[in-house]
Amino acid sequence: MKQSSSTVQELPGAASAYRPTPPPAWKPRTDPAPLLPEAEPHRVLGTDAVATADPELLRRLYAELVRGRRYNAQATALTKQGRLAVYPSSTGQEACEVAAALALEDRDWLFPSYRDTLAAVARGLDPVQALTLLRGDWHTGYDPHEHRVAPLCTPLATQLPHAVGLAHAARLKGDDVVALAMVGDGGTSEGDFHEALNFAAVWQAPVVFLVQNNGFAISVPLAKQTAAPSLAHKAVGYGMPGRLVDGNDAVAVHQVLSEAVARARRGGGPTLVEAVTYRIDAHTNADDATRYRGDSEVEAWRAHDPILLLERELTERGMLDEEGKRQAAEAAETMAAALRERMNAEPVLDPMDLFAHVYAEQTAQLREQAAQLRAELDAAGDDASAGTEGDVR
Repeated sequence: MKQSSSTVQELPGAASAYRPTPPPAWKPRTDPAPLLPEAEPHRVLGTDAVATADPELLRRLYAELVRGRRYNAQATALTKQGRLAVYPSSTGQEACEVAAALALEDRDWLFPSYRDTLAAVARGLDPVQALTLLRGDWHTGYDPHEHRVAPLCTPLATQLPHAVGLAHAARLKGDDVVALAMVGDGGTSEGDFHEALNFAAVWQAPVVFLVQNNGFAISVPLAKQTAAPSLAHKAVGYGMPGRLVDGNDAVAVHQVLSEAVARARRGGGPTLVEAVTYRIDAHTNADDATRYRGDSEVEAWRAHDPILLLERELTERGMLDEEGKRQAAEAAETMAAALRERMNAEPVLDPMDLFAHVYAEQTAQLREQAAQLRAELDAAGDDASAGTEGDVR
């Protein structure tokens, strides 16, 4: 007899042998609430918290901001004079740059992007050495181990996994070291950003990620990069706390970064900090920012200038007088004059340096390339000597 299609034919004993059990109750491994960032960017200036801050730190922050602004202006001028190939200005972002440098101990490491030359200088790096890469004269221009400043990184976000690797290795060795990695909002769209944060959180590496959200990745606004409520909210997905701070409030940025560094040092793991700031100048000297943003937008952010904010606060509270402003301005001019003089000197370059510091031991291919270049240089030198000897005047 034909069985109807609605009849289910069971195997003998199937009903008694199979008893599905409900899965265990699912719970999140960690409570996401403590990881969520502030609803509004954290601020200190304009609040009573300023009164409890260290006056010496506040004055140092101010002096470094003034020097940083002058440094940005001088470096930009050097590009127009042909002394620099390119310069990504951090004008308007000086609070983030200076606070990042001052939040670290000498034993810690800074991992800057190409826009973070000012952070390296604020950490104590020679201003000329900080610009050597952008001049096109050297791979880096300084000894990273001496200054605990990794090479300026031009590819977006590739310095972030490096920072995590160093921080994780330091912890395995028992070294009391924290790495602070800087990146722009555009860098958060890169795979390296994801990989670095995921690795850091899983291994609880002592690293702090500082995202300088300056509004644009060259000409691409943040709204076309992510639909997240904020970049700081991305931290929750990796299992680390996110912090949101006013990137033009130097005191607030220093406070948040110092707390994140301290947390990492005591074994609390990584933190993602988003500093909301603005890039006043163009992306680089080769960019025309007027093609993708209006003057009114830029002027609105000029009113929220990090130097003016701190100067006004310190002046009103009697922590900064005209003499203090004058000293800061004079120190900045002295730095700029020395930078101009030294950058105007023609560098003495050896083309064979191209092969130095690529590997600890040169590969066969590098040795072959070096020998080829040496032969070409020797031949060019012989031709020049022969031409001089045969020149009858």
